[in-house]
Amino acid sequence: MPKALDQENLGQSEEESVADFSGFNDSFGTRVAHFLHNNPATVPLIVLIASMVIFGILNGSRFFSPFALTLILQQVSIIGIIAAAQSLVILTAGIDLSVGAIMVLSSVIMGKFTFDLGLPPEISALCGLLCGTLIGTVNGMLVAFVKLPPFIVTLGMWQIALAANFLYSGSEVIRSQDIAQQAAFLQFFGGTIRIGGAAITYGVIFMLGLVAVLSYVLSQTAWGRHVYAIGDDPEAAELSGVNVKFTRVSVYALAGLICAFAGWVLIGRLGSVSPQAGQLSNIESITAVVIGGISLFGGRGSLAGSLFGALIVGVFTLGLRLLGADVQWTYLLIGILIISAVTVDQYIRKSV
Repeated sequence: MPKALDQENLGQSEEESVADFSGFNDSFGTRVAHFLHNNPATVPLIVLIASMVIFGILNGSRFFSPFALTLILQQVSIIGIIAAAQSLVILTAGIDLSVGAIMVLSSVIMGKFTFDLGLPPEISALCGLLCGTLIGTVNGMLVAFVKLPPFIVTLGMWQIALAANFLYSGSEVIRSQDIAQQAAFLQFFGGTIRIGGAAITYGVIFMLGLVAVLSYVLSQTAWGRHVYAIGDDPEAAELSGVNVKFTRVSVYALAGLICAFAGWVLIGRLGSVSPQAGQLSNIESITAVVIGGISLFGGRGSLAGSLFGALIVGVFTLGLRLLGADVQWTYLLIGILIISAVTVDQYIRKSV
């Protein structure tokens, strides 16, 4: 009889120990989820560092040369800027499929106003910036006041801006030689600062400065907190006194302005004004945002994460190119990263 009691007590103690161990696992997973929720840029930063180390080992010193590293920054400068605009919209639980079309149309207006209308390039650049802001404002008003789905609104605006771009430009490219001779101001963001063997363009500096400023605004201002609150729960945000409609319109308008600046940077990057440029920028910007850890459901993420996401794409692209790999491997690996990032986001949302 005592032996049976001992066995029963032993079984109970084993069950308790298993339960305690299970509780430990649950609490550890919850702590990890809370940490990732509060620091969403951690995972893309780890992926970025790991990918740089791996490609550095595979490619040797070529990958870590100042030329190669600054080339990555130059290649992602456009997408990094567009991703910043996309991030603002996605943080409010929206999406903007028109970012690439706004960028290209704004650049076309800057070029055509200078060469066709004879306006000073400074005025033409301002008109391009106003065009991007206006399109973004229309998007925001349709979403906030008419209450149309952001996907439908920006899908339609993407087609409208794209058609306007080709109709107005006649699909004609303004050559870099003509711009350099008559409107060098439009190529401003293509200028470089050389530090040793590195060549950093003004477009890269603008991208880094933009991310820094927007990160501060989102984390340290009432407007930034309102953006996160709307993405998390718009009804609760409105009940707490947030002007949801105004904030949404301002987010889309600011996104349009940022895309117009990206159009100006695009002119500096290419040297020319091309209506065919940047056709996949909307998809590439969403890719950078998702890989960067910003939740597609809104309310969680950081601008730094989007920058890391854009840099990850740049590192994969250059690293595989130096290895002589087929470009399809880049798309395959980026696709895996996108699915993995969404999986991690879903895990965090369920665990927190």
